[in-house]
Amino acid sequence: MSAEPIIPAEIAAHVLWHEGEGGHPAGSFTTALLIAWAHADHANEARLAAEWPEYAAAYALFAQPGGIARLREIAEAAQ
Repeated sequence: MSAEPIIPAEIAAHVLWHEGEGGHPAGSFTTALLIAWAHADHANEARLAAEWPEYAAAYALFAQPGGIARLREIAEAAQ
């Protein structure tokens, strides 16, 4: 059984920003990645998650009840 990836503060902030929930913007590559993620079907989302598991974990947390608040806590911990 593999452990759930730890979500770094920077990634939490990027996902929050991209979803209009605070945080701060990512660079141009990561912004393009997040746009692609938002438009991906399930198969391509799985491919993205295999390469960027921390972003997958952040998006999974975002979708859960209380996830936005938890991502904010993670993002603010580094400040």
